[in-house]
Amino acid sequence: MNKKSNRSLSRRGFIGTTATAVAGFSIVPRNAVAGLGHMPPSDKLNIAGIGIGGKGKVNLRNMPGQNIVALCDVDWDYANPVFDSYPKAKKYKDYRKMLEKQKDIDAVVIATPDHTHTVSAAAAMELGKNVYLQKPLTHTVWESRYLTKLAKKTGVVTQMGNEGHSSDSVYEVAEVVHSGCLGTVKEAQVWTNRPIWRQGMPKPLTEVKIPKTLDWDLFIGPAKMRAYNPEYHPWIWRGWWDFGTGALGDMGCHLLDVPNFALNLGAPTAFQASSSLVNTESAPVSAKVSFLFPARENLPYCALPELELTWLDGGFMPARPFDLPVDAPMNPGGGFMFVGSKATLIAESYGANWKVYKNGTEIIPETKVSIDRIPDDENGGGRHEMHFVNCCKNGGTPASSFEYAGPFNEMVVMGNLAVRMQSLKKTLLWDSENMKVTNLSPNEKLVTTKLLPFSSDVVTRNVERKAKERVEWNAQEMCEEWIKHDYREGWSL
Repeated sequence: MNKKSNRSLSRRGFIGTTATAVAGFSIVPRNAVAGLGHMPPSDKLNIAGIGIGGKGKVNLRNMPGQNIVALCDVDWDYANPVFDSYPKAKKYKDYRKMLEKQKDIDAVVIATPDHTHTVSAAAAMELGKNVYLQKPLTHTVWESRYLTKLAKKTGVVTQMGNEGHSSDSVYEVAEVVHSGCLGTVKEAQVWTNRPIWRQGMPKPLTEVKIPKTLDWDLFIGPAKMRAYNPEYHPWIWRGWWDFGTGALGDMGCHLLDVPNFALNLGAPTAFQASSSLVNTESAPVSAKVSFLFPARENLPYCALPELELTWLDGGFMPARPFDLPVDAPMNPGGGFMFVGSKATLIAESYGANWKVYKNGTEIIPETKVSIDRIPDDENGGGRHEMHFVNCCKNGGTPASSFEYAGPFNEMVVMGNLAVRMQSLKKTLLWDSENMKVTNLSPNEKLVTTKLLPFSSDVVTRNVERKAKERVEWNAQEMCEEWIKHDYREGWSL
């Protein structure tokens, strides 16, 4: 069942945008050179990569046939294989200098640690550059709202890098839900085996010399300065509150995407969490977050009443429905489940391998609605990445533009707010319009554990007790800080 359509021809042309005016070139439509068997130079997008040692490398590779004109990374040793892959691209450590000096950039691909997503994306967007920004879109709720508004203001083409959102299975599951095949869905469960990196750690004890190839000040960016340690870079930054967003930020934009899209979730009205030990420095080893969503506007074949969604990470799984067959797949690596009044749907990330069960038996649902798919590109590459490229060239709205991804990401990172505030032992009531938790009193105290670095070959009960310290914070003040960070001097938006 292939319902792909070219969504890239519907909204706005790339020609005439600020980015084109700055670059000073014109694009020849692909159909004007049909049959030549290659893409002419004038039909290529000039792309810059920011944060290229990890996922950025993959995204650039998935944009074949384009001009990679600039590459930026704070660690040139980590990025060196990518530099070698694009020898004609100019190299930078500071994206701000790159954007200032290099005027031929049409689009940027950003895959830096989470805490620098917003400052780098905003700088590019203000200059009229189209932006492909890795998930999670931002580090905080406020940053998500900011980029959503900035995308609308600047009119640039945007895409969050939750690549599976362009998969057919996303839209297949949405068709099943929207056709009423599950009945009324009031419960959704989502789970992951992440983190597969270290979390729940204290700040490193030892001081380590900064590698010559790494600009540590640029890595820290808008966060509070701290001493370098290889426990922060590369990749393991995900587990540290100042740099990453833990398992929820890493996998939430993958596993929560279909529930958000198929169930038209919008903003929750309340949320709460429980987890393993929460500390001041890093995300917990495992967590459970529950969101309450109000009733949404009903669809022609499907009612959308109030719904509770539960997120589980660290390897925890939801309870298996009693009427589910023994062989019904609930992948321990990650997946989601919609419990409807008529049937239950179980799937893996982005709806892969979805199955529907009714009265303990697998069924093939008959759908009544049809949703367009994201097309493959004739030049190959990643469907998600090339959809962004083609929208930049021809106009159109990418599948996970910031119009969609911004509000979605607010919900994702909001879960970490619940985790960090769980010592209050209450459901947090959320005012989405004002980005505010409404049921905190001015003098309410938040209690968090500070883990003190220690070294011991044998961890006894006494050593463990001495390695912990209780920290009390004003709940309102910390809630506001976690919703909207104070940036380090020189990094304000």
